[in-house]
Order: sequence, then structure tokens, then C-alpha cells
Amino acid sequence: MSTVKASKTFSQKPADVSRRWIVIDASSAPLGRVATVIAKHLIGKYKPTYTPHVDGGDYVVVVNAKDAVVTGNKEVAKIYYRHSGFPGGIKDASLADVREKFPERIIEHAVKGMLPKNKLSDDRMKRLKVYAGPEHNHAAQTPEKVEVK
Repeated sequence: MSTVKASKTFSQKPADVSRRWIVIDASSAPLGRVATVIAKHLIGKYKPTYTPHVDGGDYVVVVNAKDAVVTGNKEVAKIYYRHSGFPGGIKDASLADVREKFPERIIEHAVKGMLPKNKLSDDRMKRLKVYAGPEHNHAAQTPEKVEVK
């Protein structure tokens, strides 16, 4: 009778994490589809070494945030809210207003909503670099371009 050795579950250690640099063009697909790809890379869920309690994701550089694609009537109907913390301090802005003043916030808000709400989310958001135009200053890291389908 032969005995089969059972394989053990792999658990990644923080020292074993290897990070890549990724470039994603926000104007290539709708906002939600781009945000899901960004979140997947920030979490590292596509890697075979994925471990839920270890932050094993990549650095993500997003370009052309001002040209982010939205469908339907979202340009005027989608409202972003923020609060100053004082009574009556709620402010709102449509997607068109936010795109005009702070186009990076559109991507950051969509991605933050798709990340798990836990201790690792702040560090993951720090690895997200969003730029309004096509230029970025991370050429020294030799980022790879990732297509969004």
C-alpha cells in the first residue's frame, strides 16, 4: 500500500512579497471596468501566491484620468458627497464638476469602493498613483502596460 503525501496550504510571508509596476490607461474602458482591474492588481488577487492577510499587490499608475469613460447620464446624474465634519457641512458635486477640478478623485473614489474595508486598504491606496494626463513620472520603475478589456 503506497501512501500519498498531502501538500500543505501555502501562506505568503510579508518578506516574500514581490511587487511589479503597472500602467493602466483610464480612457480605454468604462470607469467601473478600469476600477476593477486596478483593484485586482492592488490586492494581488491574480497572483498564485495570494494570501488574504498579506498585502501582496502591485503598484498601479493610472494615466488619462480626465478622459475616464462613463456611460449613460452619469456625467450629470452621478453625485459625489463629502462632509466637513461640522453641522450642515455636507457638500456635493456632479461627476462633471469633479472631472473639471480634480479628475484624479474619480478613479480614486471608484477604486477605494472596490477594495476590502480592512487594515490593508490604506497601504493599498498609497500604491495607487493617478495622473490626469498621459504623462507620469514613474518611468524609472519601468512599469508594464496592462490592457483593460
